[in-house]
Amino acid sequence: MKKVWIITTMLAMALASCQESLEDKCANEADEFTRKKCPARIDENIIIDSMTFDKSSHTLAYWYHLEGAADTSAVFKKINMKKVLTDELKNTTNMKLYKDAGYSFRYVYCSGKTKAVYFDTTIREKDYK
Repeated sequence: MKKVWIITTMLAMALASCQESLEDKCANEADEFTRKKCPARIDENIIIDSMTFDKSSHTLAYWYHLEGAADTSAVFKKINMKKVLTDELKNTTNMKLYKDAGYSFRYVYCSGKTKAVYFDTTIREKDYK
């Protein structure tokens, strides 16, 4: 009986040590998404180039570039993009694990032609809770 308990305990400890931290999970998911799915067209004029994760600030970043009629900074002057993205983040369930952990979400939109940054914002826990 004692051997069974020792083996069970050792197995449980081994399994626990194999689990990755939430930070590692997020970083791995971002890398995998970028490798497997990027670049990807979001709509006619928006392409996601990559997703990154900064462990030190717990920030998941989405990097986009714009094409065609949307490739202008004027697009971001017409709408309150931070509010749109914050509302979308509040209503999405697929980021619940990271929102519950208080992670931040950064969105960067650049010109496809000039690479100029049109819009760069970070939505923090205080914004989406």
